[in-house]
Amino acid sequence: MLNHPTIDQLNALGLYGMVQGFKQMQANPEGAALDHAEWLGLILDHEVTLRRQKRFESRSRIARLRHAAAVEDVDYQATRGLDRGLFLKLGTLDWIKSRRNLIITGPCGVGKSWLASALGQKACREDISVRYHRTPRLFAALDLARGDGTYAKQLRAIAKAKLLILDDWGPEPLNGNQRRDLLEIIEDRYDAGSILITSQVPVAQWYEIIGEPTLADAILDRLIHNAYRIELSGESLRKKRAPEPAS
Repeated sequence: MLNHPTIDQLNALGLYGMVQGFKQMQANPEGAALDHAEWLGLILDHEVTLRRQKRFESRSRIARLRHAAAVEDVDYQATRGLDRGLFLKLGTLDWIKSRRNLIITGPCGVGKSWLASALGQKACREDISVRYHRTPRLFAALDLARGDGTYAKQLRAIAKAKLLILDDWGPEPLNGNQRRDLLEIIEDRYDAGSILITSQVPVAQWYEIIGEPTLADAILDRLIHNAYRIELSGESLRKKRAPEPAS
């Protein structure tokens, strides 16, 4: 007699995971052998699991990662110079909690964006806010924002994320606005959040891409001095995965 009112009350309180757990326990004959504390613990586990899943889904929607990737699926057998020990360490996300940066460089097709997405997905799972941007598109969006009055709003949104992923940095030299945009983004995040950058261009050439010496010094000093680095090499993994032509 109390089952339906209890479910109604749980629904009214928004405890939908507990509703699922309650129904499952009712349908399970072994549930009758459990005491009240065990019942409560099990249906609370359902609530916690559901809330974690919803937070992850929300984080993922906001992050808009490029790939559906996971750190558990990383291929360490591929010949590209990926240090397994370092990446497993990065997979703990302690570098984000310590507000350090990560730079992944290497030629086209070796999996830079995929690895960045995998770390971003893990951060979403750990309830860490993430924003993903392809760097050329971000600069274009900020250029438009200057004209429609949303520039400051967009910078604030970028600054709020605990992890900012800037994918496909370079190789084109930055213009004046792009240099200032990048400095604003990095300045907002300095010692406040982490940046993950992927690029085909070696770090040694970034000074030339930024162009203006004073801004280049300011940007690279804030970005590189506390950054982990992954330097990949080898042939494109896409070529290896391409299907053979039919004979």
